[in-house]
Amino acid sequence: MNRCWRTRLRPLTSKSRMAQTFAKPLILLLKEVSRSFYLTLRVLPGAIRSQISLAYLLARATDTIADTEIVPIAQRLEALQSLRDRILAKSDQPLNFAQLAKHQSSSGERALLERCNEAIALLDCFSAADQRSIREVLKIITSGQELDIQRFSAANANQIFALATDQELDDYTYRVAGCVGEFWTTICQAHLFQDDSLDQDSLLKNGVRFGKGLQLINILRDLPADLRRGRCYLPSQRLNECGLTPAGLLDPANEPGFRALYSAYLDLADAHLVAFVEQSVKDAFAGREWIGHKVRR
Repeated sequence: MNRCWRTRLRPLTSKSRMAQTFAKPLILLLKEVSRSFYLTLRVLPGAIRSQISLAYLLARATDTIADTEIVPIAQRLEALQSLRDRILAKSDQPLNFAQLAKHQSSSGERALLERCNEAIALLDCFSAADQRSIREVLKIITSGQELDIQRFSAANANQIFALATDQELDDYTYRVAGCVGEFWTTICQAHLFQDDSLDQDSLLKNGVRFGKGLQLINILRDLPADLRRGRCYLPSQRLNECGLTPAGLLDPANEPGFRALYSAYLDLADAHLVAFVEQSVKDAFAGREWIGHKVRR
């Protein structure tokens, strides 16, 4: 089952035959839309490569819809809901994103929207447990994308909106990245380390923290660009405590007053990442080979 993207596997049902037929073109599409991340997907253990690749491909499709700002908000939300319903098996209506596809400057993203139905069909290749994991992470991701569209619906360069509190920031980083760390951990536990007596609760918790840490780095890195789009993911409550406003962050004169808050969020990102690494090292020294023959099999 886990190698159902490989043509040498004998298909068992008409759906699995269909999935195999589309597998190679979709893998090529994955390479085109994932850029550097494709290099990571290529070296993943075979037992988990297909699940994570398909989840990534579908997440890129939802992200493409959410980011097509030339399309009215109501239309994007409707398209996002339709795609989510198909992924979650709440609807069996074929998707038609031809109009959205026309607005894509990237040929890969255009093809991705046009071939959503084929990608969704591949879900049937996997076990019921893997399907639940893929659907759950995409349900959470799309909820974050939907919230982002609504939250910044009126944002522009002259009107910057910010998250309100650290709680909102933490929720955002979970929805768009922490849940991905959780998904990867679940898939790895199910297919690579199922025979090990691992502390599953700690692994899941730190998988979430790893994703949150990476997203915080993205937020800090992209802060100037986001501000110019009218988006500020740093909470207004924390900015107010420093005597700052979202718009004021674009003024270089405010850099000294902002430095301490910036460093605090950088330290939080570091703490998230270190927690994950320390968990990995702990398990490695306990005799569990995270990057040995079990991972490469």
